[in-house]
Amino acid sequence: MAAPTLGQALEIEHREIDGGIEQFVAVLDAGGTPEDAAPLTAALSGLRRHIYLEEEFLFPPLKAGGLMGPIFVMLREHGLLWRQMDTVESLIPAADPAALRQACLDLLSLLDDHNAKEEPIIYTQADEILGAEAGGELLAFLGNGTTPDGWVASAA
Repeated sequence: MAAPTLGQALEIEHREIDGGIEQFVAVLDAGGTPEDAAPLTAALSGLRRHIYLEEEFLFPPLKAGGLMGPIFVMLREHGLLWRQMDTVESLIPAADPAALRQACLDLLSLLDDHNAKEEPIIYTQADEILGAEAGGELLAFLGNGTTPDGWVASAA
């Protein structure tokens, strides 16, 4: 089987991030507590890294390639996602499962709307505009890259 393209790998990461948040909501629904937040914290960390990769490495060449409008929308939505992640994280130590659950559901709703635009518009163009070499570098970052300390989404 061929290795995934950058767009496919980013879509897979979307599913993994969503899955971690959904797994935590299921834990809460089964009577778990905010102390059981390992799947959630892993998903939030992955989402922050995902946004970093897109804003720092993926979006600039796509913007230069003519996708200014769609990239502007993605950046605005990244800000919304970032602020919602901050809200979710602030609720973990508060030990209020109902509020944390609702904040997670709100984040999943934002992600659903965002991904529905990003995947068919941005990711299909990414594979065409970036080419194999740049796409390969970003795939490598997906494997072992990290978000620098203190970095935040541009519209957060």
